[in-house]
Amino acid sequence: MFDTILIANRGEIACRIAATCRRLGIRTVMVYSTADAEALHVKSGDEAICIGEAEPQKSYLNIAAIIDAAKRTGAQAIHPGYGFLAENTEFAQACADNGLVFIGPKPDAITAMGNKSAAKQLMEQANVPLVPGYHGDNQDAAFLHQQADAMGYPVLIKASAGGGGKGMRIVTSSDQFLEALSSCKREAKSSFSDDHVLIERYLQKPRHIEIQIFADTHGNTVHLFERDCSVQRRHQKVIEEAPAPGMTPERRAAMGAAAVAAAQAVNYVGAGTVEFICEGDDFYFMEMNTRLQVEHPITEQITGFDLVEWQLRVAAGQTLPASQDKLHIHGHAFEARIYAENPDNQFLPSIGQIHTLVFPEHQSFCLSPVRVDSGILQGDSISPFYDPMIAKLIVHGSDREDALRKLQHALEQSYIAGLHTNLRFLHRLACDDAFMAGDVDTGFIERRYDSLFPQPRPAGLLDLAVALAAQLHQYGVSCSQNPTVSADPWDQNDFWRANDLLYRHFVFADGDQTSSLQLRREHNQWYLQHNDTTTPFAWQVEATEQSLRVTITLGDQRLHATVYGQTPEYDIRYGKIQRHLTYVDPLAVDPLAEEDNGGGLTAPMPGKVLSLAVQAGDTVEAGQLLLVLEAMKMEHAITAPHAGTVSELFFNAGDQVTEGAALLAIEITDN
Repeated sequence: MFDTILIANRGEIACRIAATCRRLGIRTVMVYSTADAEALHVKSGDEAICIGEAEPQKSYLNIAAIIDAAKRTGAQAIHPGYGFLAENTEFAQACADNGLVFIGPKPDAITAMGNKSAAKQLMEQANVPLVPGYHGDNQDAAFLHQQADAMGYPVLIKASAGGGGKGMRIVTSSDQFLEALSSCKREAKSSFSDDHVLIERYLQKPRHIEIQIFADTHGNTVHLFERDCSVQRRHQKVIEEAPAPGMTPERRAAMGAAAVAAAQAVNYVGAGTVEFICEGDDFYFMEMNTRLQVEHPITEQITGFDLVEWQLRVAAGQTLPASQDKLHIHGHAFEARIYAENPDNQFLPSIGQIHTLVFPEHQSFCLSPVRVDSGILQGDSISPFYDPMIAKLIVHGSDREDALRKLQHALEQSYIAGLHTNLRFLHRLACDDAFMAGDVDTGFIERRYDSLFPQPRPAGLLDLAVALAAQLHQYGVSCSQNPTVSADPWDQNDFWRANDLLYRHFVFADGDQTSSLQLRREHNQWYLQHNDTTTPFAWQVEATEQSLRVTITLGDQRLHATVYGQTPEYDIRYGKIQRHLTYVDPLAVDPLAEEDNGGGLTAPMPGKVLSLAVQAGDTVEAGQLLLVLEAMKMEHAITAPHAGTVSELFFNAGDQVTEGAALLAIEITDN
């Protein structure tokens, strides 16, 4: 086994790899950019080397700097994690050329599977089923358009060298094809330095099921069963589970055999994932990821094996720790990816500092009921340079129903403040009737949109009462029937009045929705008035380190709730209800209030202007494309919010912009 390895990555996966190395007694060297100098992964290793500036090209994608760091620190091997250089043939070869073991497959296997078109040709020869499509080298736009027309719509355009949903577009009609192709190629070139694409028939209600495989240098290849990764947004996974719901033993065996055949076709070594697209009883090879997957923990949960340890042992020349007949499924597992993003704004990534970070009690490895993999601490910031993942919340149960209950409960016990996250969306998803029934497919979020994105509704009396109790607690006000006797009534912080009567108005907001209620006290009895109904009111608040335990009594109804946050922001949880309410202080001034800028548009986050679709003087319609902004590895189309005339452009294509920067100005057309 190795004495020292360098981990050429950052964030949660770097911390995850370091944990296994620490358990095995292997010394670890971390690398970091100037933006990550205080990051958790830097503190998780035995040594750390700064390899460059914040931009990935100058640090985590800088092959020379990483090789130099490994040689300087005496590392014998390099673990690439996932993303960055994990599937980079040049990097794997550079490791070999410098006497370093690359903890992953050989360069020729990465090359064979890294190009989706070439990989599908190999799979066809190995009799692995393929989705009908064009996987050739002819990249002429007119030719590709002709192929798509002949195939029939909808079709899927995919970057051949891609992954993670980048360089991928669904096209539903012929007149949309060329624009989608151009956008796809541009994004593929930016992300992978390769704009080669393939075209496939787009399946209407497919499931995305992948098989974890492992192979060693002694000719042994096994699969560790499947993961269902169907629930996605922007072609990126949101919640994964293992095993797949509804999977029969016969189909599992067939897909496992196809995955093993795919790996053997390229003499694969190490950890890999063969991804299939499934519809009905049919399954088709989609691609192979020649690395450890983000969702590998759920495979660890149901098998009881540490896959990073397997990687290290295989890379050191040892045989696989288990043969196929020794591998069995134990229970069920889910993984929910917690991102800094705003689901209510097309899942746009969010940046900023994490002021509060709360997770349920958890352990760190296999078969634990709750596991959290993260590279983020409270007080850390999400930057525009890297993927906005905050953590992976992983649960394991005796069966799917048990695991799902644990997932729902774990999400209810998680809280993050300081920026937008998808936590409440994940909870709604986990509680969705169709998801609970296992009725999933890659279009699940769109299909269940009304359930997952319910229309805002005014807060009810229970929600308002809980928020009010929390606000009164912040004031130090108690509803005790036996207040402490004092000679001075002003010692009592309980809204005491000389005539023992109180009437006070409170307003709480949920987004654009506001709700009001009145608090009354008459002769030491409290009442709430809401929508012309008056109800006796009592409350108790117990403060814990991370939350408030609130008990309210309204007439003959009693409710126990957990409240996260502090004035004016309250996150209320009870049962499966989650609601965020903001206390509207009548004396507060909104520091963010701005005058109308007359139609100017600002950058939603730091990024680069990729292309401009208009010029000064152009007349535009509402919804018309104005420019394309690249931020946090994704393209974002900026469209006109209303009709008007472009009066000025403030940036050119290729310019970097900061968050909130004015991009252009539109003079509103008079009606």
